[in-house]
Amino acid sequence: MRTLISGLMLIPLAFGAVAASPDRADAGGSVAGRADPLPGSFTWSSSGPLIAPKPDAGHPIVSVKDPTVFRYDNRRHIYMTTAATSGRWSLAHTSFADWSQAAAAPQTFLDTNPDIGNRYVAAPQVFYFAPQKKWYMVHQTGPPSFSTTNDPADPGSWSAPRNLFDTEPPIVTENKGPGGRLDFWGICDDTDCYLFSSDGNGHQYRSRTTVAEFPNGFRDTAIVLSEPNRFDLFEGSNVYRLGSSGTYLMLVEAMATGSDWRRYFRAWTADSLGAAWKPLAETEANPFIRSTHVTFGPGQPAWTTDFSHGEMIRDGVDQTLTINPCRLQYLYQGMDPASSGDYYNSPGGSAC
Repeated sequence: MRTLISGLMLIPLAFGAVAASPDRADAGGSVAGRADPLPGSFTWSSSGPLIAPKPDAGHPIVSVKDPTVFRYDNRRHIYMTTAATSGRWSLAHTSFADWSQAAAAPQTFLDTNPDIGNRYVAAPQVFYFAPQKKWYMVHQTGPPSFSTTNDPADPGSWSAPRNLFDTEPPIVTENKGPGGRLDFWGICDDTDCYLFSSDGNGHQYRSRTTVAEFPNGFRDTAIVLSEPNRFDLFEGSNVYRLGSSGTYLMLVEAMATGSDWRRYFRAWTADSLGAAWKPLAETEANPFIRSTHVTFGPGQPAWTTDFSHGEMIRDGVDQTLTINPCRLQYLYQGMDPASSGDYYNSPGGSAC
């Protein structure tokens, strides 16, 4: 069983690659009654696997998961979670000039960094925080945490993890159920920074601090989305700014409980990071990304029917997490549909 990281490229409906229908964008990228710079439905094309786990004697990993991707010094850099059947979770880094080199690129395990060490750490998100001229990696070490560096190309340069909260917010404790808050995601506007997270129990949380205080001072934790079926808001959330439109996009990973239990993404938009989230493509029938809406290249088998925790290819690297709404590309985690067993300890790799 292999869990692979992969990429998706949107067939832009606004450009006429898919036959027009009333819920889809016109040539201007708008839909009647909507202010969003995105269509109301999506179809995607995907590459085959790009990155697979590369175990060694000291790292008997079977999966690479949860990729964060950015461009720095004319190279793609990916930090990702690694998992072993022993239950050990850590991070790895890989880098390459072109996607065609991704499969052959070496992988460096971050437990060789003495400041990271042999600890539980997972679900990385990397961005450049321009006000401090410093790179941040938001991750989970149990609680939400972060590391910093001045050189994200050097996996040995990240600082020891520090917690983003002194204690768990009461609203999380009261609502998380048997699980725990996970998959933390930071994003900022001109004045404030926000931390989004899931709990595997049907809730999406948002906390806030100011740009001046970041990474300290997170407060005002609130539930911004909620579902009675916990699998409908499960994990792996992302939030992005859509170009210069003033609109934001939120993705949350779900499981298709109404049919095949495969993983897929739902989507919402908001007029600001502090505003209410409005449905965009958030049902099994009309998802943001789902196997029923993805095709693979000529001669390529559908190597996965799960589309799981990943990251959009961003226009830049800073804390605004800006993406181009006219060219959506998503680096995702997939899994061989013939596999069975524990999803979290499945062998894995990547594609775009």
